[in-house]
Amino acid sequence: MKLEQTWRWYGPNDMVSLSHIKQAGATGVVTALHHIPNGEIWSENEIRQRQKIIEEEGLVWSVVESIPVHEDIKKRTHNFQIYIDNYRQSIINLGKCGIDIVCYNFMPVLDWTRTNLDYPFEDGSTALSFDFTEFAAFELYLLKRQGSEDQYSTDQKLEARNYFNQLSETGKDRLAKNIIAGLPGAEEGYTLDQFQEVLNTYRDIDANQLKSNLYSFLEAIIPAAEKSGVLMCIHPDDPPFSILGLPRVVSTEADISALYDAVKSPNNGLTFCTGSFGVLPKNDLIGMIRRLGNRIHFVHLRATKRDDLGNFHEGNHLESDVDMFEVMKALVEEQEKRVKNGRSDIRIPFRPDHGHKMLDDLDKITNPGYSAIGRLRALAELRGLELGIRRSK
Repeated sequence: MKLEQTWRWYGPNDMVSLSHIKQAGATGVVTALHHIPNGEIWSENEIRQRQKIIEEEGLVWSVVESIPVHEDIKKRTHNFQIYIDNYRQSIINLGKCGIDIVCYNFMPVLDWTRTNLDYPFEDGSTALSFDFTEFAAFELYLLKRQGSEDQYSTDQKLEARNYFNQLSETGKDRLAKNIIAGLPGAEEGYTLDQFQEVLNTYRDIDANQLKSNLYSFLEAIIPAAEKSGVLMCIHPDDPPFSILGLPRVVSTEADISALYDAVKSPNNGLTFCTGSFGVLPKNDLIGMIRRLGNRIHFVHLRATKRDDLGNFHEGNHLESDVDMFEVMKALVEEQEKRVKNGRSDIRIPFRPDHGHKMLDDLDKITNPGYSAIGRLRALAELRGLELGIRRSK
């Protein structure tokens, strides 16, 4: 028995091919139908076509990441009911195809946020990072978001101004593109004015309202997930604190406990992301696995390294603020508990998340955080870690 080793794949246009994934030793593929616009139904035919491509390589479509949640659902405005009905039907269609785990998020506007997509390490590799001074410079002096001045101290604004003043025009463009990269469809290009227009649509939605909208969404879709044998697992906020005036409601153990209680179903579960949760020092990762583990359906193993100011970067998987040994040990124990209790959901898929860009990947255009060689290294380390833990029992 071992945890299922999976790999994120961005579809046929991904520079990391299914053949590469198989060579890396992963058996499961984590992917989505990226070509289908947000809010539209994933037809059974489209799902089976993608499934066939994966299976022809000797792999399985293990996890959907993700069926994007339309912004109208998050705000509960305009055509939200149509989009909820479409989402429900997509779940049903996935169940018909035997795909039983769906990762999703409920973050307003941005799926993730970093200020530097090429943070340099001494060994020559690069990774993703978030720096508050860089972010403040973007928000205050590039985006110029109304009310953002009140979110920063005098010292923070001074540091941001000094940083902004030394940026070249190329540097300013790069900073804006790095942050907007987390916006779904960002590859098509967004201006700062367009970005601000999207942010403005959340002006009257606070954390309590967003949480209420999330629970209403779950109440509508979980019954369909139960009937279809599909486990839904929400991804935590990335980063797990409010930015750009947007609320966060999936950042802490208390948030997840409330989510579990809101819809008491095993199909209403969690994607346990060590990187997202690990950015907050108060999040007890090991304790969270032990207390929340019965509804952890999917795992992202990612390592982050914080500084005293709260800035963070993606660290080496075995050398960061995340105690990966204890995390893996707790996951192994959770799987053993499921086997003992006769549960059917024993495989607990995990994937190496956000590997470093290294070697000849440094000269390639890749999805941020998803180059091949860094994740190959991470998967090898995690595989060895799990084996060592099991052999030492």
